[in-house]
Amino acid sequence: MPRPALLKKEELEAAMAWLPNWSLRENCLYRELKFAGFVQAWGFMNSVALIAEKMDHHPDWRNVYSQVCISLSTHDAGGITSLDLKLAAAIDALVAPP
Repeated sequence: MPRPALLKKEELEAAMAWLPNWSLRENCLYRELKFAGFVQAWGFMNSVALIAEKMDHHPDWRNVYSQVCISLSTHDAGGITSLDLKLAAAIDALVAPP
């Protein structure tokens, strides 16, 4: 499967408009989430893991009690690609209010 291309500056700026909960940090998309407690944070991470595995595109993340910090980057492409945007949108859909 061919490696996705890095997003151009204009493409990334446009994407940030529809990903308002994400920021750019160290050549990655970055988001912090807070949950009611550890179990809720871990449940969220399990849900993301299933999506990421299906996409074969995995986040860099860390969890401290009720907080989850996520960085998305396509390492073999050297930055942010369409795969990162797709995973960010899927993550947003998991935490969107019903």
